[in-house]
Amino acid sequence: MLHSVFTKAVRDRLVATLVAAVSVGALTVFSMVVYRDVDVSLYQNLPPALRELMGIPDAAGVAALAYGAMYDFIGVLVFAGLAISMGASAVAGEEQDGTMGLLLSNPVSRRGIVISKSMAMVALIGLGALLLWALGVLAPRWSGVSVEGLDPGAMTLALGVNALVYGFLALAIGAATGNRGAASGVAITVMIVGYLAESLLPLTENLGWVAEIFPWHYYNSSRPLINGIDWGQLAVLIGIVVVSFVGALVGVAARDLKEKSVGVTLADRLRANRRTRKIMERIAGGARVSRISVKTMSDFQGLLVVTGMVVFYLGLIVGPLYGFVPQDLVDFFAQLPDVLIAMVGGANMATPEGFYQAEMFSITGPVAVIVLTASMGAKAIAGEEENGTMGLLLSNPVTRGHVISEKTVAMTIHALTLGVAMFLGCWLGARLGRLDISAGGLAAASTQLALLGLVFGGLALAVGAATGRPRFASTLTAAAAVVAYFVWTFLPLSERLEPWAVLSPFHFYLGGDPLRNGLVWDHIAVLAAMFLTLALVSVPLFSRRDLRG
Repeated sequence: MLHSVFTKAVRDRLVATLVAAVSVGALTVFSMVVYRDVDVSLYQNLPPALRELMGIPDAAGVAALAYGAMYDFIGVLVFAGLAISMGASAVAGEEQDGTMGLLLSNPVSRRGIVISKSMAMVALIGLGALLLWALGVLAPRWSGVSVEGLDPGAMTLALGVNALVYGFLALAIGAATGNRGAASGVAITVMIVGYLAESLLPLTENLGWVAEIFPWHYYNSSRPLINGIDWGQLAVLIGIVVVSFVGALVGVAARDLKEKSVGVTLADRLRANRRTRKIMERIAGGARVSRISVKTMSDFQGLLVVTGMVVFYLGLIVGPLYGFVPQDLVDFFAQLPDVLIAMVGGANMATPEGFYQAEMFSITGPVAVIVLTASMGAKAIAGEEENGTMGLLLSNPVTRGHVISEKTVAMTIHALTLGVAMFLGCWLGARLGRLDISAGGLAAASTQLALLGLVFGGLALAVGAATGRPRFASTLTAAAAVVAYFVWTFLPLSERLEPWAVLSPFHFYLGGDPLRNGLVWDHIAVLAAMFLTLALVSVPLFSRRDLRG
């Protein structure tokens, strides 16, 4: 039996933390091997301003490039996402899962729960950063490359504190609102917008100062890998953590805690409206509840709204921003060699299509859609079991296969809806920026984005159906997405390894350049086949397994 909230919180997230650190560390070793086949003089010959923007030192070596790609980009996103998940679940997750009352039945106060959960988050992110530092020290030794002039310890320290910023922000919002979706959504939005601001706005002549509003600037601008720790900027990040922690303590004490089923779902609203009541009654059929797919869509409507707003508004902003990029920098992007273009997902940023691909479709869109579909897939079966509602669900005249099919329908509708939000935001942004970019190309890329999300959602569904463990399903899916992105982005840098890039679902997402060429039907067929295969495999995996108590 666990003796405290702290030990339970650590136990619940320990495996995910270790998987994240080991995965990023292992990919760092592999990326150093890949970069050994690359002529690094390409990076050394870049203009000083661009090298500074990309965080590449004057004497860029294999280790600097690998650290920059894996720790300073993928590692930051992975650990920030892990911290956001911890923070959003600390209070709001306990409420929505109906376990907050059980926690408070022990001799512990609301603020005591917040303090214990906060300590667990700091301990886990600290452990992960420490392990990442150890692997970062060992990686160049194992791959036989030099790390002269680099400070991986400073980088991992800054990475860990940066992750805590977003984790504590999610904690504060969740403690004040009791809404896990809002907590994670706002924190993810702040992170993505900050990343885009820091990467985009310095390219313009007059808007670089706006990036200083976001926490990402105080992690990234000092280049800790090259320059060591900037204690002033680190103090800013720690200050944000402290303010968020205090906000969580105040918020949870000043609010009445919610019961698990207090929220009004979309289906409830539609049944209450006289215009849609008959339709909803037909959907519900003879049972006392709506269709499983409708209930599932209602359960995830908050996450859909948050992720949809993120991709819509960012797409709206990116178009006009392209007009602020100096022409000489656009001309320079047009002359970049393929090895550098590969680092931004094969996107030539000298063109509007390449700019949108690099800033929206290579990173932001996949993160948003995979967060949505992986959450739905992991909780489709395993979540029902963990919440104790699977028995109630199966007490209706439905088979296990029917439950999976209904959950799959809901996931498909939400993924396509997010794709529509992506298309509308990017299309309106392109119109506002007066960019010559095809609406058909944007629609094709958005469609294939939805299919990419469904592939990873299907993976989470299959793993959850096989194990009944939602956190394991979501952790494994996140790790698979990171590996798939690495395979697609970095293997083409090596002539020996380039053929293996086709193993990644990302290859069938953007490999055919849908922004320029429109729908790539054979790639669409592959992505759809992957998703349907995973969904079909989930049926026997679930049907042959005893349900967990």
